[in-house]
Amino acid sequence: MIRPAPDLAELRAVTQPASVFDRANAEHWAGPLYLRRLSIHLTRQLVRTGISPDGVTWGMIVAGLLGAAALTLPGLLGAGLCLLLVQLQLLIDCSDGEVARWTRRFAPSGVYLDRIGHWTTEAALPAALGVRADGGFHSIGGWTTLGLVCSVVHLVNKAETELVHVARAYAGLPLVSDTTGTSRPRRGGLARVRGAVRFLPFFRAFVAVELTLLTFAAAVCDAVGGGLGVTRGLLVVLVPTAFVIAGGHLVGVLSSSRLK
Repeated sequence: MIRPAPDLAELRAVTQPASVFDRANAEHWAGPLYLRRLSIHLTRQLVRTGISPDGVTWGMIVAGLLGAAALTLPGLLGAGLCLLLVQLQLLIDCSDGEVARWTRRFAPSGVYLDRIGHWTTEAALPAALGVRADGGFHSIGGWTTLGLVCSVVHLVNKAETELVHVARAYAGLPLVSDTTGTSRPRRGGLARVRGAVRFLPFFRAFVAVELTLLTFAAAVCDAVGGGLGVTRGLLVVLVPTAFVIAGGHLVGVLSSSRLK
């Protein structure tokens, strides 16, 4: 049964509190920039249906995987569709938490499914990029292998973050707060390096939004120049980048206060 739509101002006050935007690592830059302006209207319609927050999250998972699948299609169509579907994924990702806060239906399953959604999408995208660089599933070869290497190394990088919580739980410590202070290296030299990297955020190359923007730009260049040279060049750059990000992240975790 469709329910009456809640008051927009009240919905925004409940579902988009300041604490949502204060999280150092959980809120993508696209959220406050434009997605939260759109998600509140999607959330308003979703709560009318009575759908559970987990149900919304399943929609986010499907959108992300469809986006990765679309990237294997040739030409600008595949890259453009991938870009749009990943934007839709992030929009739905905003709404699932908003639905949970409005309905006060919080469960560990929601956190779990959210992680599954982001991990699977961010692992599938480099693999799909490799298939695209090979020319499609009918000609899978070395480029697909490079894409899979990126996927595995990126999953290791993601695990390095989540294992902080596992290690603290085994040690009987509380959850680490999601603030800039806890992730800052304790040593001055590493802190300065980390600060300098902020001006060249290559470490965001495997985040779904950024990666789809890069792949779309490469597809545009390939459409102009012909062939798949730019897409393949992007993949060549991403392979060492993945290793640098994972290695740097490991050093960053060990040198911060997150395990103290």
